[in-house]
Amino acid sequence: MTKFIKQLFVWSILATVLVIAILIYQLLRFQHGNVALPQEPTVFLIRSGSNIKSIAQDLSMQNIINDPWLFILLAKVKGVETRVRAGEYQIESGMTADDLLEKFTQGSAIQYSFTVIEGWSFRQMLAAIAEDPVIEHTLQGKSNQEIMALIGHPELHPEGMFFPDTYRFPKGTSDLDFLQRAFQVMQNHLTREWNQRDEDLPLKSEYEALILASIIEKETGAGFERPLISGVFIRRLKKNMRLQTDPTIIYGLGEEFDGDIRFRDLKKDTPYNTYLHAGLTPTPIALPGLEAIRAALHPAKTDALYFVSKGDGTHQFSATLDEHNTAVKRYQLNKAK
Repeated sequence: MTKFIKQLFVWSILATVLVIAILIYQLLRFQHGNVALPQEPTVFLIRSGSNIKSIAQDLSMQNIINDPWLFILLAKVKGVETRVRAGEYQIESGMTADDLLEKFTQGSAIQYSFTVIEGWSFRQMLAAIAEDPVIEHTLQGKSNQEIMALIGHPELHPEGMFFPDTYRFPKGTSDLDFLQRAFQVMQNHLTREWNQRDEDLPLKSEYEALILASIIEKETGAGFERPLISGVFIRRLKKNMRLQTDPTIIYGLGEEFDGDIRFRDLKKDTPYNTYLHAGLTPTPIALPGLEAIRAALHPAKTDALYFVSKGDGTHQFSATLDEHNTAVKRYQLNKAK
């Protein structure tokens, strides 16, 4: 009986070794064998939240691999089963299962782009994102506060908090993913620029710098004017003068604004009316770009306290009210007549 048990034990070990050897052989053959493509090249989509099991099943259903369990095992052996990234991947003839895993885990997905425009409001940015056919839309019906809570900052107003830039991303990126990225980029830029700011600014925090930058962004499209515009606003803040800037009036009117600022609009009491209220607005009024942020923190040295649009995208700057009234008459009143 003892001899039989010993023989059975030996045969069990041999059988186990044989099974392992066969499995290793199959795994190696699968690992280095070429994938099958129904058409060449093939675009394969890994959706956000997919795990290695669902990816292997999708590959099998599309006849790219013939054994999903070997693909799962290969990923586990290589220790990459949790490192696959969402996106679209181009698969070409001659690629192996090993190549697929490397491609999926290195994040070499097909990239798309979306541009957030300097000066957009948060509402305009959300509307543009909602129309993008590549970004996955998950925020429909969410309030601004709910969106900021999902980003992780329910205490913040969303206006101005997202950096305008061109972003590249793979298919499967959600609108929340996109916003979280743009939010973090803004925080990085703002903190870096704040730490390099000029001395003696009447700004108490990074957030106040962001508010001022947003007003500068909306005041001029001429980049060279931004430090001058900032210089005027900084001087006014130091003198406790009201900023009296039209873009804040427009923002406060919201959807009531029809394209023209009327005298009654200057008298309408909103928190953003800088003709009635001293200091900065409660929040930013738009998404400022990097140059506007730098202008807010490095204003030009100027004796100007006023400026008026020339009608060509630039402004006339004046040091005194008399000079300003003359400029208004020249560039605005005569034009109106």
